[in-house]
Order: sequence, then structure tokens, then C-alpha cells
Amino acid sequence: MTPGTPGAAGNPDGPADGPSKNGSAGASGPGAPGSGASGSGASNGGAAGEAASNGAGSGGAASNGAASNGAVPTEITAWKRPAPILTTDTARPEGGGRAAPSDAPAPARQWPLLLVLGLAGLGLLVVGTDAFWQSFRIGTMLVGAALLVGAVLRRVMPSVGMLAVRSRFTDMITYGVMGGLIVLLALMVQPKPWLKIPFLEDILHLTVT
Repeated sequence: MTPGTPGAAGNPDGPADGPSKNGSAGASGPGAPGSGASGSGASNGGAAGEAASNGAGSGGAASNGAASNGAVPTEITAWKRPAPILTTDTARPEGGGRAAPSDAPAPARQWPLLLVLGLAGLGLLVVGTDAFWQSFRIGTMLVGAALLVGAVLRRVMPSVGMLAVRSRFTDMITYGVMGGLIVLLALMVQPKPWLKIPFLEDILHLTVT
């Protein structure tokens, strides 16, 4: 072997020590003892590691595919909101929808309530002004008639807007009983009552006195 050839023993030009291309820590070159075996072993080891990593990756992909294509539970339990401990709101009462189409003005959509309030306000105005004789009786009868009109509207109309406070039956009974009692007492008020019912007069006298 001539001087200057890389890998020759004692060559000052070639690298005497240090890592070589094939990963050996000793002298490089084909003449180095065990260099070919160690290099091929290292390359074979790298190939085996790469194959193992590829196999692991393919195994993970296969496991992911099996998980994604696996059986889906047939029964899914729907989540339900737990019942509140304290009730903070109420549902819209029966017949509490608009009394007119949605494109109508707000007063038109609530005309049943406005009609009842208008009659009751007119009765209170008549009582308060006392403009004529028996104005107290007539004004009180107007207030009772307003409640009776509300009971009738609650019965015949499917939707009465804000006039609906409770269920249909409860509103009918409440408006009807209160309106009837007010009209009845207005007819029986003294002096010169327009209606005389003896047992009711006795009950009224006993209650007042």
C-alpha cells in the first residue's frame, strides 16, 4: 500500500481516530479490523429499528381503524335536565296567546284585556265624579260588568292575551263570581235598592253591624 492512501497505518493525511461514515469509533477503511462487520451490523440494526417502528405505526393505524370501525352502542341515553329545587318561573296559561295576528299593533293583540280595563276604568270614573244621581250604583255595576265580560271572553275565545292569568276554568270562575257579586251588591245598595233579596239583606245587615 503506497503512502498517502487513506486508511493506511501511520498515514498523516487520513483521520487516525474519530467516528467514520459507518459509525465505527476506530480506524476507518477497509483494512480496519471489524469495521465492515460493525458497519453492516449497525446498518442492519437501523433497518430493523425502522422496520419495527413502521410495524408499530401500522399496528397503531390498524388499532385506530378497528376502534373507529368497531361496534357502536345501539342504545344512547339522552341527557335530561335535573328538576330544579325551587321553581322560578311559570308556563304560559291556557289561551294566553295573541288575540290578533302577529303583524297587528300591540293594542289590537291585547284588545280583550283593554276592553275589560276600559269598562272598569269607566265605572270608577263614574263613581269618582258622582256626576248624577245613583252614579255610585251605576259605576259599581260597570265594574262588575267588566269582570263578567272578561269571564265571557275567557270562555268563548281561544286566545285572550294577557287576560289569561290561570287556567281557563279558574279564570272563568274567578271573573264570573267576582263580577256577579259586585253587580249584586250594587243592585242591593241602600238607599232605595233596585233588588231586594230578604235573606241576603239579613246576611248583609249581620255582616255590617
